[in-house]
This record gives sequence, structure tokens and C-alpha cells, in this order.
Amino acid sequence: MSSFDVAIIGSGPGGYVAAIRAAQLGFKTAIIEKYSSLGGTCLNVGCIPSKALLSSSHHYAELAHMADNGIEISGKVKVNLAQMIARKQSVVDQTVGGINYLMEKNKITVFNGVGSYADATHININAADGTSQTIEAKYSIIATGSKPSSLPFIKIDKERIITSTEALKLPEIPKHLIIIGGGVIGIELGQVYLRLGAQVSVVEYLDRIIPGMDAALSKELTKVLKKQGMKFYTSHKVKEVTRKGKAVTVKADDAKGAELVLEGDYCLVAVGRRPYTDGLNAEKAGVQVTERGQIQVNDHLQTTASNIYAIGDVVRGAMLAHKAEEEGVMVAEYLAGQKPHIDYNLIPGVVYTWPEVAAVGKTEEQLKEAGVAYKAGSFPFKALGRARASGDTDGFVKILADAKTDEVLGVHMIGARAADLIAEAVTAMEFRASAEDISRMSHAHPTFAEAIKEAALAATDNRALHV
Repeated sequence: MSSFDVAIIGSGPGGYVAAIRAAQLGFKTAIIEKYSSLGGTCLNVGCIPSKALLSSSHHYAELAHMADNGIEISGKVKVNLAQMIARKQSVVDQTVGGINYLMEKNKITVFNGVGSYADATHININAADGTSQTIEAKYSIIATGSKPSSLPFIKIDKERIITSTEALKLPEIPKHLIIIGGGVIGIELGQVYLRLGAQVSVVEYLDRIIPGMDAALSKELTKVLKKQGMKFYTSHKVKEVTRKGKAVTVKADDAKGAELVLEGDYCLVAVGRRPYTDGLNAEKAGVQVTERGQIQVNDHLQTTASNIYAIGDVVRGAMLAHKAEEEGVMVAEYLAGQKPHIDYNLIPGVVYTWPEVAAVGKTEEQLKEAGVAYKAGSFPFKALGRARASGDTDGFVKILADAKTDEVLGVHMIGARAADLIAEAVTAMEFRASAEDISRMSHAHPTFAEAIKEAALAATDNRALHV
């Protein structure tokens, strides 16, 4: 029987990063992955492939405005969906190949098969070919991630009524894509197919899309996407989804009970994700699972079994790849006797539409609910020279700061390159910067980042310079 210091079940961003950090710290490390491809949901059917399709569709959409930039295109620009999907898969394959290389480089033993606990220190690995083996691990980390959720009355057939996994490899551009759920996944994939020519309708139970983010971001993104042609039906409760041949019918009631009936050829169910612990046999190891299906952990991400830890989507908190990575590093370093720390308030959230949406810290709604006295400063992208030069004038940056100390409490932005710009806000807040601190730092001109400086100026005695 092979023995290891640390064994990780699951090779997504949390799992493979935990394995790398554990190996760097001198632990004999193994990683167990049920699929033949490493990288988990994020690399195979999540973050990476969806961003590849978003990028390809964005390039296509930009071509429609090339004449405005003095570029004339002769002939009709066409979408080759098969090639777009093939490119997406190539990006995935390259990225997964990189993970394989990192496993070899760090001398991490990879086992392919379903990992399940025999007890707290022994893990059975059942391979797809029917063979099985058992390994021993002093410590183990559960990083089994999540799976798409659904509604109990919806039958996912993976053909016309689909999840995000199937939406990444459709054989055709939908005529009318109906999306149930106005969260990040639904909105991102909706914009992909909207750009390619599909009619897209979003049905959301709550009163706004991306409901977990600041309301101002939701309002602005709704306005921009409506301008692009996306239709929204918020405050609607879906009650029935049926398929007849190639036709899908979605019925929902609004807040007053009036019925909405939508007819389409595809329905994407994007109502969130659920922790995945199927086949783990956690109870045999003494690991407790909550009523919500999450692995119960303490502040050190230690489960109810003292030698077993859990990270990522399978534990409490936001289901984000970068959150899982930070937790993987934290556990490895904790096992090595170090004292790592994660400030969950400073884990940024991003929506990769165009314009992009990004945020970190508290929303205005949260500060109001908590009774925190704050001040706000915002700056529109349309007032930026860089934004006008590139034609990306939608959006704004909003900074929320403590009314007394001026410490930045939250930064919320929608606009070009917001996914990258949010890192400045995270850095500033990690070092407890004030709005004035940011406003006094030089930002290169012309750049999109100037919007952050100007928003900080606006939050500092309303001193914005260019608006």
C-alpha cells in the first residue's frame, strides 16, 4: 500500500494548488481525480472554456463596429460555431496539459479514479476500468467541488434543456435561448449566444440580475445588456419547463401571479451550483456534512475528523476558483506549521460579460443594513479619455469609504477591463488604504485605471477632477 503525507481528493483549482503547495513544503503528496482530465470544473467545463467562448464571441461582435473605427470589411463576416468550439477545446487542452506538467514538476502522484474513504487515513480509489487500490494518507484534503443545481420539477435532458456544461458545446446557435437564472453563469453564457445571433431571454426569481452584487452594478449591467438585445423577466417564479421535439416551453408567474409563457429551442438552467460529495463516504472517516450538503469545517478548514480538511465549493463561502486556490494554499501551509490567513471580505467577484463587472468588499446595501456610516464616490467611464479612444464608455467605478476614517470598505465597478482593475482595489483594501490614499497615487494617463483614482477623489470631499 502506498503511503502519503497529504492526499487531495479532487483536482480543480483548489485541489491542484493545494497539491503543489504541499509538495513545495516537503510533503509526499498525492492527488485523486475521478475524470481522466485534471483541472476540475473550472478548467474543463467552467471558467476557462466559458472565457474562451466569451472572447471569441466578443471579437465577432466587435467586427460589427469596425466601420466606426475606419476599418472596412469586404464580404460578410460569418460565425463558424464548430471552429469556435474547437478553439475553446484547444484552450482547455493546453491549460490541462499545463496542470499535468506541474504535477510532474512537483513530483505529485496522480491517481485517476473515484476516491472514497475507508476510514480517516485510508482512501479507496476505484478506476473507470474496474480496478481499485487503497492508499494511506496522514492528512487528506477534500476538494471535490460542485455540480450544477436544478429545480425539482425540471428534467435536464442535456439536449434541449441543458446546464452550463452542455451550453459550452452546442451543435448550433439557438434561435431563442431561454435562461433560467440571472446569476453570473447564465448572464455570461447568454451574452455569448446573444452576440452570435440568438434571441436570449433571462427569467430570474429575484428582482434583479447578479443579485449578490451591489444594486448599482445590476442596474447598469441590465441597461447595457438590454441595449444589446437581451430580454429580462425579473421577479418571475418558474413553474414549468417542458419539451416537445425541438421546442422548449417555459412557464413562470410574476409577483402578481400573471403567467409568462416563453417558447424557445433551448433552455439553459443556471440556478446555481451545489456541493458535490457523491461517493465520498465521508461518514466513514468521521467527516460531517451539513444539511446543505457542505462539508462542515472550522476556521482552519479542518473537518470534524482532525486529520481531514476541506476547501473550495464543497465548503461554505462563495463558489469561486480563486477562493478555492487561496484555501488550498492555506491548508497546506497550516499543515506545515505556518500561520496563514484569508480575509474572505477581500475575495473579489467578477462577471466576465462586456462590459466586465467586478467588486470587492461591502456593497451599499450591506453597509446600510449594518448601520455603518459611509461615503460614496463614483466616476463614469464615459468621462475617461482612454474609454472614449477605445469606444468602451459604458460603466463606472464606485468606491465606498468609512465616513469617519476614510478607510475603503468596498469597490464596485462595471466597465472595460474591470476584471483586471479590481486587483488594485483588493491590494489597497488588504493594506487598509483610505480613499485619499488611492486618490493621491499616480495613475498612468490615459488608462481605464484612472477611473479608480477619480472615484477615490469623488469619495474624498467630492474632488473628482474630470467630471
